[in-house]
Amino acid sequence: MPLIPGRIRKNRKRPSAADTGKSEEQPFFCYLPPQTGLLAGLIRTVLFMRPKIDPDLQKTLKELKSAGVIVFVNKYRSQFDYFFYHLRFRHQGLPHPDLGFDYRTFFWQPSKRLVKGFYFYLKHLLKHFQLPDPYQRHYYRDMLLEGHCGLVSLIEEKGVYNRLVESRTDPLEYLIDMQKYIDVPVYLVPQIILYDTAPQSARLSLLDIIFGTREKPGRLRRLFMLMTRPGKILVESPEPVCIRDYLESRDLGDMDQAQQAMSLRRYLVDQINRHRQSITGPVLKSRVEIMQEVLTSRETQQAITEYAREEDVSIHLAQKEAGKLLDEIAANYNLKVIRIFDISLRWILRAMFDGMVVDYEGLNRIRQASKKGPLLLVPCHKSHLDYLIISFVFFHNNLPCPHIAAGRNLSFWPIGPLFRGGGAFFIRRTFKGDPLYPKVFSAYLHKILEEGFHVEFFPEGGRSRTGKLLTPKIGFLSLVVDAFMKSNWEDMQFVPIYIGYDRVLEEKAYVHEMEGGKKRPENLGGVLRARKFLKKKYGKIYINFHEPFSMREHFGADQTDYPRLARENQKEQLYDFGKKIISAINSESVVTPHGVVSAAILNCSQKRIYYRQLIANAETYIHYLLYQNIKLTDTLYMDRHGAFDSVLDTLVSNKVLEKAASSSPNDAPANPIFKIQENRRPNLEYYKNNGVIHFIPAAYTALSVLALDSFQFTVESTYPHYEFLKEFFSAEFIFDPGDSTENAVADNLNAFIDDAILTPHPDMADTYNLTSAGYRKLNLFAGFLTPYFESYWVVLNFYRRYVRKSILDFKDYTRKIQGMGNRMYRRNEILRKEALSRMNYKNAVNCFVENGLTNPEKDKELLETYVENVQFYRRYLPT
Repeated sequence: MPLIPGRIRKNRKRPSAADTGKSEEQPFFCYLPPQTGLLAGLIRTVLFMRPKIDPDLQKTLKELKSAGVIVFVNKYRSQFDYFFYHLRFRHQGLPHPDLGFDYRTFFWQPSKRLVKGFYFYLKHLLKHFQLPDPYQRHYYRDMLLEGHCGLVSLIEEKGVYNRLVESRTDPLEYLIDMQKYIDVPVYLVPQIILYDTAPQSARLSLLDIIFGTREKPGRLRRLFMLMTRPGKILVESPEPVCIRDYLESRDLGDMDQAQQAMSLRRYLVDQINRHRQSITGPVLKSRVEIMQEVLTSRETQQAITEYAREEDVSIHLAQKEAGKLLDEIAANYNLKVIRIFDISLRWILRAMFDGMVVDYEGLNRIRQASKKGPLLLVPCHKSHLDYLIISFVFFHNNLPCPHIAAGRNLSFWPIGPLFRGGGAFFIRRTFKGDPLYPKVFSAYLHKILEEGFHVEFFPEGGRSRTGKLLTPKIGFLSLVVDAFMKSNWEDMQFVPIYIGYDRVLEEKAYVHEMEGGKKRPENLGGVLRARKFLKKKYGKIYINFHEPFSMREHFGADQTDYPRLARENQKEQLYDFGKKIISAINSESVVTPHGVVSAAILNCSQKRIYYRQLIANAETYIHYLLYQNIKLTDTLYMDRHGAFDSVLDTLVSNKVLEKAASSSPNDAPANPIFKIQENRRPNLEYYKNNGVIHFIPAAYTALSVLALDSFQFTVESTYPHYEFLKEFFSAEFIFDPGDSTENAVADNLNAFIDDAILTPHPDMADTYNLTSAGYRKLNLFAGFLTPYFESYWVVLNFYRRYVRKSILDFKDYTRKIQGMGNRMYRRNEILRKEALSRMNYKNAVNCFVENGLTNPEKDKELLETYVENVQFYRRYLPT
């Protein structure tokens, strides 16, 4: 039998200032009249005004005000919460609860209403031999339809007993029944008051036992936190739930209302718990506890048994080896260490950088995605600071700091223990040579994901020494996918993140390594030497967040398909997914003034360049970037000429450029000459490469047009050239596998038309004419490819002159290729110092090997084909 008989009209009234109507006709004490007294004002001012209310919650409440009936929902029954929401929200002009389901507010009733209420209760008791029930008298229904807002608590002491044994009315069941008989929607708005954003410990302290936990503090602890740290208290809300939409979307029509209410209660509790965990993180277990659970898991014990059998050692020794490996790997997540990092990093950032530009809109998307489960954070890797930046941003925006996969080279004392405390777990560069290690590592990774921690890892595998993103490494990615496939998790979200710098701390070391120098190992001495960086300024840090990727959407909803694939097919899927991640990071990258100025200088064929010509080159690039809606730094939007001048001054002061007066006396002050120091070209190449990915489609298109060697061409004639260049440099520049040549060429031709580089033919479709000014600009774009063609030309010459056997490993020939490149540069066979790059050589070798050129002596025909192609395109490149 329905709780609310009859059809209810949908028109509702707003409560009047005098608060008349049903409130006074039936003076139930669940109703909280507007509090205007001195005591209420004092409590509101002293205790309730400083906690932070989520701006999105305020916006949502204003939108729902005219959309339907609003019922606030909290997890635990609390008179304090009721009074807080009523006073604070009412003070801010927001919808506020004044109708508490199953609440009694005797103390806060005006004396007149209190007397009237007792009389009402006594009269009903004498007449009916029971107290009046607001459910049976439809008090809640009528008050809600008059425009009042309710408050429902999901978990109460003896709540289940009261509903199931004593058959008391369930507020949610009542609201479900009410929704079925009214036309306006009923919105449930879950509420959370976070008194502390620190993660809850798995073990209760004496303080928790006596004064309540952080999630459910007692009166004294709540009062203490309100008095001492009110600014740290947060009022949050998960997404509102429309009862009608919930019942329809969940297909609950076959259930009775009691079952529907139980389903709705479970859903709301789950939403509140997920939202809380998205801010505080999961319950924090000790390192020992996590390690013990990993070592005693069935999968780990099975791996240990197999290892003991295969290596012919005792189970005891195998267990000991597994424990040693796990001790090498495991983090020691500690909030105190994270706070130390926060203090240190704030000081470092103030000393060395001019600020941090954070994509807060993207960060909010991550916040919403984190409510569905743990995230896989996949940032690019340009500096050792990257390990700390994401945790710093999360810590200051009420998101739990992630566990971070770090190379074992960083586990040295004292940095290693500190990094472990900040959430770092250490991974070897290779799993080869130890059959037990990958299984222990995989078990640990599965455990921290299962616990609900976000995990951060770098898809490139290591820091990029070239400025551009590297090809994805699929080793760690395969472990994550395997963990997902073996679990019953609904989904996992990957979040590509761009971290960029105006200037990086390791610039000098990167150039040294790319020119063939040996990498210095990380140690305590390196940490002490890092003090010198505190004396310099490195510009700004830029952090952008891409839309999260769903693992289930990429690998398919059926988790049984992927494990059935052959290993090679699995690798192909993983590599495609890795390229999708790298491409997403590239799409979020920010072009800086350093990058634009470096490109304008390096892509110019002259050794000297006048200031006005340099600015004209830079403006050509800016025009293209603006047309393509590429992200730029704020200085390039507000005052790009001032930003260019600032970069030039920095380059001159760092002795990268020489500045001289113009030879024309009348032109000297406004048009100086800049000459680049040849040995400093690789420094500029690094910054050019930070944003080079945005110019590469234009470079491919420009060179395709130039290679046609005609001032008139058709769009179809450029496709073969574009596809060859895209495939040839596939190890250098990573694009989404789904990008088509036709769309890319069309997009870039339209950009060239917009800049008057090309003009469409008036009569012939898909035919274009090259303008005289456009020819020079096409060379500016094609110039991005010049150092790469020269690097690949060095490797081809090495193949032709020295290799007499199969070449599969670049390491075997590194020094010889570098030596040849240096000789060719001295003989002017190649002209760009930046082409003498170890990474370019390595990518060239990988490109040729993957395309079948494994034995140059036997594959002479294929070798000569590559030689002809490279020589052909080099003829059309600026020198």
